[in-house]
Amino acid sequence: MDLFTGGSYVLTRLFLQRGMAFIYLISFIIILYQWKPLLGENGITPVHLFLKRVRFWDAPSLFWMFPKNSAFMVIAWIGLALALLALTGFSEKFGTPVSMVVWFLLWLLMLSYVNVGQTWYSFGWETMLLEAGFLTIFLGAQGTEPPVIVIWLFRWMLFRLMFGAGLIKLRGDPCWRDFTCMMYHHETQPIPGPFSWHFHWLPVWMHKGEVLGNHITELLVPWGYFFPGVIGVVSGVITLLFHGWLFMSGNFALLGALTIVITFSTLNDAAISAVFPTSLASDVARAFPHDIAVYLLLALVALLSIKPVVNMFSSRQLMNASFEPLHLVNTYGAFGSITKERHEIVVEGTLDRAVTSDTEWKEYAFKGKPGNVLHRPPQISPYHLRLDWLMWFLPFNPRYVNPWFVSFTEKLLRGDQTVLHVLRSNPFPNTPPRFIRARMYHYQFTTPEEHKKTGAWWKRTFIGEYLPPVSF
Repeated sequence: MDLFTGGSYVLTRLFLQRGMAFIYLISFIIILYQWKPLLGENGITPVHLFLKRVRFWDAPSLFWMFPKNSAFMVIAWIGLALALLALTGFSEKFGTPVSMVVWFLLWLLMLSYVNVGQTWYSFGWETMLLEAGFLTIFLGAQGTEPPVIVIWLFRWMLFRLMFGAGLIKLRGDPCWRDFTCMMYHHETQPIPGPFSWHFHWLPVWMHKGEVLGNHITELLVPWGYFFPGVIGVVSGVITLLFHGWLFMSGNFALLGALTIVITFSTLNDAAISAVFPTSLASDVARAFPHDIAVYLLLALVALLSIKPVVNMFSSRQLMNASFEPLHLVNTYGAFGSITKERHEIVVEGTLDRAVTSDTEWKEYAFKGKPGNVLHRPPQISPYHLRLDWLMWFLPFNPRYVNPWFVSFTEKLLRGDQTVLHVLRSNPFPNTPPRFIRARMYHYQFTTPEEHKKTGAWWKRTFIGEYLPPVSF
C-alpha cells in the first residue's frame, strides 16, 4: 500500500509519458508549419535579429550556433521523430538511461525554440510544457518502479497551475467576484470554438454556476491532490471534467490538453484501470542510480519553488512567468481579467493604384480568429495558431501599432508566400496588393433569432482605423 494514495503508478506513468509525447508531437508539428513565416530568416520577427539584442544566458538555445531555416527545420524533424519514439513506447523498451536521454533531448530541443520564440512563444503553456517535460525525464522506463516523488512533483506543478489561476482571478477582474465573468468570456476569448456561440447563450444562472465551479475547482480542489486515496482521485477527476468543459467551450491551444495530461498524476493504477482495463504488468524493479537522480530533482524543485510560491501569495502576483531561463519551476495563472467587448482587427488590401472613396478592398481571412461573420468558429486546439492569438491582443492598445504587425503588413505587400501560408485565404493570389489597411470592428455573437434568419454567427460594427492605407 503506497504511503500517499494507495496502489501502484505503472499506468499513471504510462499515461503521463504518452500524454507528454503527444503534446511534444503537436508542438513540433506547429513549429514545422509556423516557425519559418513567424521566426525564420525572412520571417516576421527573425531569430537572428533577436539574438543580437540578448545574451546567451538570457535565452539559452541551440540556435545561437545556427539561426538558419535549415537548422530550424532539421531540429524540428528530429524532435518530431523523438516524440514518435516516445509516443509508441519504443524509447522505453531499452531501459531508463535510454528513456532519460530521449526525454532530455525533447526538452532541450523545445527549450531551444521557446527561448528564441519571442512574443510568439510567450504563452503560459510554453513554460508548462518545459516544466512538465523536464519532470518526464525522470519517470523511468518500463520494468522499473515508477518514482513516487516524480509523480508528486507533477501534482505540485498541477497545484501551482490551478491554485495560481484561482488566486489571480480573485485578485483580478471584479466580475470573478460578482459571478458575471462567464457572461462575456465565451464571446470575447482569444479564439472561440464551434460551440462557443452555444455556450454564450446559456442561461444567466448557468454562467454564474460556471464561475462558482471555476472557484471551487481552482481554489478548493487543488488541495485534494495531496490527500491519500479517494480524495486525491476525486480531486483529479473534477479537474479533468473542468478542463473537458473548457475544451468544449473554446480554443485554448495546448493549455487544456497539457493540463489534462498533468492531471493524470493524481490518479493511481486502480483508478485508471477502472476506466481503461489493461493487463499491463506491474512487476517492477528499483534502480539505485535512478533513485539518486530523483532525489537530486526533488532538491532542485524545492529550491526553485521558492520564488513561484512567494509570487503566488503576493498581492502583485504575476500571471505566467519564469524566474530562470531553463523554465524548470514556473508560476501560472490565466484570465485574471476578462474583456467585456470583442474588438477585431480586419486586414484588407487593394490592387488600386490610388486610394479613393471608390477603392475596392478585399479582406484577408485568418484560420482561427473571427473575420467573415458567416464563418463558424473552428475547432483548433490543441493546435495553436500563434498569429491569430497575437491578433487578439492588438485592439487592447489601438493607438500603438505593434512592430511585428508592421512587419506582417510588409510581408503582405510583398506577397510573401511563406507568411501567406499561415492565413486561411489570400484574396490576391496572382499579384500582391498595392495598399494594405487594418480596421477595427466591434464583434458580437448573433442572437439565436438573428442566426436562424441570416445564418451568421457574428455581427460587427465598424469602430475606426487601426492602420491607415500603407504602401511601398
